[in-house]
Amino acid sequence: MALRALDQDDLKVISTLTQDAVFPITEMTWDRKKRRFALLINRFRWEEGARVGDHPPERVQSVLVIEDAMAVASQGIDLADKDTVLSLLALDWEAGEEGTGRITLVLAGDGAVAVDVECLEVTLRDVTRPYYAPSGKVPGHGP
Repeated sequence: MALRALDQDDLKVISTLTQDAVFPITEMTWDRKKRRFALLINRFRWEEGARVGDHPPERVQSVLVIEDAMAVASQGIDLADKDTVLSLLALDWEAGEEGTGRITLVLAGDGAVAVDVECLEVTLRDVTRPYYAPSGKVPGHGP
């Protein structure tokens, strides 16, 4: 699967597909020269999640790329702790002036990563074959 978001509605689709993705903090990179912020994530295959009765829940490794990244800031996470595994809850968009804006990666545990962009361009591309989720469960959110 490969998707590109160029507006807020497109980003909502990618946000839904990446909900509950997990990734080691070491798989988060920002290339300032190329103005590219990228994550290698293990995303839950929500598009297959409804078929849990047919087979165990699946995950797949995917690359999430935010283009035209001008600045990146984090809150509520310790970037020095290389053993940290983060869980992505949503991608939010806040429009700025003249097409600029901020994409916020909302993380479980009150963490967040904000990426200021010149324009909205996000891609999501699966890079491995799907595999059975190690937990054997569909991610859930408490009340």
